[in-house]
Amino acid sequence: MAEPQAELLRALHDAHGPALFRYVVRLTGDYGFAQDVVQEALLRAWKRPALLEQDDESARAWLFTVARNLVIDDRRSARYAREISTDNLPESAAADATEAVLDRWLLTDALIALSPEHRTVLVSAYYLGQPISEIARREQVPEGTVKSRLHYALRAMRLALQERGVTQ
Repeated sequence: MAEPQAELLRALHDAHGPALFRYVVRLTGDYGFAQDVVQEALLRAWKRPALLEQDDESARAWLFTVARNLVIDDRRSARYAREISTDNLPESAAADATEAVLDRWLLTDALIALSPEHRTVLVSAYYLGQPISEIARREQVPEGTVKSRLHYALRAMRLALQERGVTQ
């Protein structure tokens, strides 16, 4: 586009763009669509250099007619007939529990691989939150034995999880 035509189009936009935008918003109620219509109308004006040479009122009337026709064409289109806009979604996304189920499955499988003594102290201490003294009393072993079993249970658990590809 030659420089004088670019200046004429810029002047056309500055003079009529805001009013054209308000007009399309009043027709549709959709700000995003109104911006698209104004842009399309100005693009069509750019493609018709003779329009840029007309007087200001003729160019304004042409722009408003093009904008109105674009809105009418959109409303008659199949896209508009099938599209329903709403702020309320028909369903909300639910949290996916797949990760938690897989984690429980892996931990259960790894716990089953432990010896019964190791599994008992590990579950009692970490899952049930029982103190070592209570575990020792219930299992009828010294506290040092519970601590030792807990240490070796954690090592065995880490190895079992490594074998399943969970840790490194």
